[in-house]
Amino acid sequence: RPSADPGTPMALRHLARSVARTPMMGVARPFSAKADPGSILGSNDGGFQKDRAFASSGESGREFTYLLLGGTRFVYASAIRLGVIQFVSSMSASKDVLALASAEFGLDEISEGQTITVKWRGKPVFIKRRTPEMIAAEDAVNIAELRDQETDAVRVQNPEWLVVMAICTHLGCVPISGAGDYGGWFCPCHGSHYDGSGRIRKGPAPLNLEIPPYKFEGDSKVILG
Repeated sequence: RPSADPGTPMALRHLARSVARTPMMGVARPFSAKADPGSILGSNDGGFQKDRAFASSGESGREFTYLLLGGTRFVYASAIRLGVIQFVSSMSASKDVLALASAEFGLDEISEGQTITVKWRGKPVFIKRRTPEMIAAEDAVNIAELRDQETDAVRVQNPEWLVVMAICTHLGCVPISGAGDYGGWFCPCHGSHYDGSGRIRKGPAPLNLEIPPYKFEGDSKVILG
């Protein structure tokens, strides 16, 4: 601090005192993570420290962050999984729909050579009980002459019984049983003729009568579907 002798003018003495009292702005101060509100380099606004999301530093704050993010992702994943399960369950067929998907019919009252028409899934189905002569006639057909080439053996599970959809493969009409040039079915809409195996023999229909899924339960019952 500069000394002031009695001979120094009063103004110079006041100037020396002001300089001595002024802090040294050029002196480096050590960095502090928490600034002193009263220091020159710090900030008087302490709200940042008070309102921080993680006031504490170190591993504890990081662990809390990981826990929060992990828990949120688990909740999202659980919600997505629940939504997928509900969607798949809604697409499954209910019990009443499954019951309508199959139908059971008795065969005892159908005599040889007779054809009955039943309903399955809203569509007509022919069930024909064939005689030995009918079976032999269909086995003797030359498949090279057929438009839709199928042997009789691949169209039946039991040669005595023929089960076919009662829908013409041309435009969906219902053929007449026991009519036509081949002793099977005749479609009056456009003149398609089917034989005793449900195979197209003449007319505009491109394919044989369709075979629905079915199975026999014993000798007296057939289940469609």
